[in-house]
Amino acid sequence: MKYADNKMSDVQIAYIGGGSRGWAWTFMTDLSMDDSLSGTIRLYDIDEEAAKHNEIIGNHLTSRPDTKGKWEYKTTKTIEEALTGADFVVISILPGTFDEMESDVHLPERLGIYQSVGDTAGPGGIVRALRTIPMFVDIANAVKKYSPDAWVINYTNPMTLCVKTLYHTFPEIKAFGCCHEVFGTQKVLKGICEETMGLKDVDRRDIHVNVLGINHFTWFDQASYKGIDLFPVYRDYIDKHFEEGYNEPDKNWANSTFACAHRVKFDLFRRYGMIAAAGDRHLAEFMPGDEYLKDPETVTSWKFGLTTVAWRKEDLKNRLAKSARLVSGEEEIELKPSGEEGILLIKALCGLDRVVSNVNIPNTYLQIPNLPSTAVVETNAVFSRDSIKPLIAGNIPENVLALITPHVENHETVLQAALTCDRELVYKAFLNDPLVKGRASEADVKKLADDMIDNTKKYLPEGWNK
Repeated sequence: MKYADNKMSDVQIAYIGGGSRGWAWTFMTDLSMDDSLSGTIRLYDIDEEAAKHNEIIGNHLTSRPDTKGKWEYKTTKTIEEALTGADFVVISILPGTFDEMESDVHLPERLGIYQSVGDTAGPGGIVRALRTIPMFVDIANAVKKYSPDAWVINYTNPMTLCVKTLYHTFPEIKAFGCCHEVFGTQKVLKGICEETMGLKDVDRRDIHVNVLGINHFTWFDQASYKGIDLFPVYRDYIDKHFEEGYNEPDKNWANSTFACAHRVKFDLFRRYGMIAAAGDRHLAEFMPGDEYLKDPETVTSWKFGLTTVAWRKEDLKNRLAKSARLVSGEEEIELKPSGEEGILLIKALCGLDRVVSNVNIPNTYLQIPNLPSTAVVETNAVFSRDSIKPLIAGNIPENVLALITPHVENHETVLQAALTCDRELVYKAFLNDPLVKGRASEADVKKLADDMIDNTKKYLPEGWNK
């Protein structure tokens, strides 16, 4: 990298999963709107054609006169070529296909176990991890061999286990996981401030929060805006609007598979006294299965939705069609800030800024003292030149700790299950998961685990065939 005039040029970024038809375009767009960074993006994907399409899309974006950030996009045939000499490594992959995810999400429904996302917790998150962890072992070993000093940024789910695997395989790796769920909750607080206090144009980054928990089950025990404690504001809003919830101005839970009315958040605040800081679809999956996800009717009553894999498959068709239009020039990428912070964090690590943001890293510094040092936790951290310094978030209150502990235990169990191809450990994780616990007999749960493993065998190591 080369520094001059508060700009960094010749930045080398390896993008693993460079054929992405979603996050990659967001990343490209954010880069194209910032002139303080420039360099090369090396796109590596097992689907080389998809990466080549993004090469065309990215280079066209760079050639446009209305873009400020100028990058060269190159498709690489090997991960070695992508990683060698990289300053940053971005990982954004789909572990398997939506056919495997269909089994992850929907097969447990035969036991009355419903999942609103199916990529982090619950049976779906566990089995997705079984096929993801071996991929991340390979990626970590490749980083160790070809770019050991690079910063590695993960966007793939299950986030916690992806980051945990990177550090387990290569303890000296400089890796962290990025997730926007905290930003979404800051936006809810921003909207409530504007609605109840007559404020205008509140910047969600001015909503200062203390973040503590694990990915997709993250919490705030402090939230303020310019000296105003937002906990009483939030409590008053919930008391007045608990039944209808909060609908964001540009979203309506009834018309979107991802939106919600935040009633699960509101209920968790009433029960536990902390602000749950993720979308309701994610939060619900960490709670006991007889609560928010008891059945589809219960889900509807809490005003969020079950994201079906049929919907994801249809959405993929639409994104493939969009990719073709972008490659042909029939459609242009709209230059609109995503609200993500990935580019800000890269700039900070280059030394161009200093940023405080939420991040997923091991609890090595006991950021959360009453969770194990081996756990991967989500807290705030300070990003500056070639440095991430986690902030001490403090202890999680005992009532919330009791909710988080089974999932932290399962992260250890599932990692070992994936590394050793041990079905007994998978059974243990299934039976310990709050969505599953008490919902079916042990025999039925084990049969479900076996069937789900069989349905994803194509993406599992040989050891699972024994």
